[in-house]
Amino acid sequence: MLRLEGVMAGYGATRVLRNFSLSVQEGEMVAVLGRNGVGKTTMLRAAMGAIPVTSGAVYFKGEDISALPTYERSRRGIAYVPQGREIFPSLTVQENLLVAVYGTKRGDDKARLDAVLGEFPVLAEKRHDRGSSLSGGQQQILALGRALMTAPRMLLLDEPSEGIQPSIVSRIAEIVRKIHEEQGIAVVIVEQNLDFAASIAPRACVVDKGEVVRDLPSREVLSDRQLQREFLGL
Repeated sequence: MLRLEGVMAGYGATRVLRNFSLSVQEGEMVAVLGRNGVGKTTMLRAAMGAIPVTSGAVYFKGEDISALPTYERSRRGIAYVPQGREIFPSLTVQENLLVAVYGTKRGDDKARLDAVLGEFPVLAEKRHDRGSSLSGGQQQILALGRALMTAPRMLLLDEPSEGIQPSIVSRIAEIVRKIHEEQGIAVVIVEQNLDFAASIAPRACVVDKGEVVRDLPSREVLSDRQLQREFLGL
């Protein structure tokens, strides 16, 4: 479904991804693990079109999307929940959700809004509150809901457990698993929290120095202390 082949990308003269290759099948859930600074977020940004690919290619459903702008990738079915959530603090919860569909040309804003608010009661309760008034966990749920407003087939999540209390982390894990089970959405999750990532994704790809160095079942990462020390700094 999503395939990165020999991707090189970075920021200015700084190359972060070096021959990065990853393939995610339709409906699959994959955790991307690694220390800070090894290219995990850069990979998501390259897949979403937030930064250009300088070499290699990104494919989605068999189509080379390497040159497409971010909004076109969204229209094709990729949704991105960035690290830090990046909601609009001055907009209400409802406005934050609706802004996600303005550029999709779907024409079913009301139906999507009702579906997302029905899925997340906390957002329905606070639909007229400003984003800045929400807790960190509520903002993360809002960011997830905003991504789902575009009816994606692929969900890219960047550090969704960051800075959130354990009870909310567990709730987010439940939400992601439910989305996958009920809607068949493929998920790529970048995480530092190994237990959280493994609870969601059966497959793990370990990244080091801008490329995938291990591709294995998540349970094997949980049990391999040497791998954790070498590549995850645990």
